[in-house]
Amino acid sequence: VQLQAFGGGLVQAGGSLRLSCAASGRTVSSYNMGWFRQAPGKERAFVATISRNGGSTSYADSVKGRFTISRDVAKNTVYLQMNTLKPEDTAVYYCAASTLGYLFPDYWGQGTLVTVSS
Repeated sequence: VQLQAFGGGLVQAGGSLRLSCAASGRTVSSYNMGWFRQAPGKERAFVATISRNGGSTSYADSVKGRFTISRDVAKNTVYLQMNTLKPEDTAVYYCAASTLGYLFPDYWGQGTLVTVSS
């Protein structure tokens, strides 16, 4: 599967952005799909995941209640709706696809930069 993430940009604290991850080659329902992020000087970290059947989601504590992961199987796209953004959300965001555990993706998309100004 090939993954292409887009939708990043510059936003003020408190604002919202929606990231999209378009998949090709295989359907998103073949994988546990997820989002990770890497802030400057830090390691890549888990953000959110949605299960193969779309029936369950999981979030990092730092984004719970503010971010929502969803998917549109017909468009073969996964989304990350980010609300109430904080400066500490600034990072390069990556979408990923996992065949087994969602914390260990098999496929990565290129990153999209999100910058939150205070």
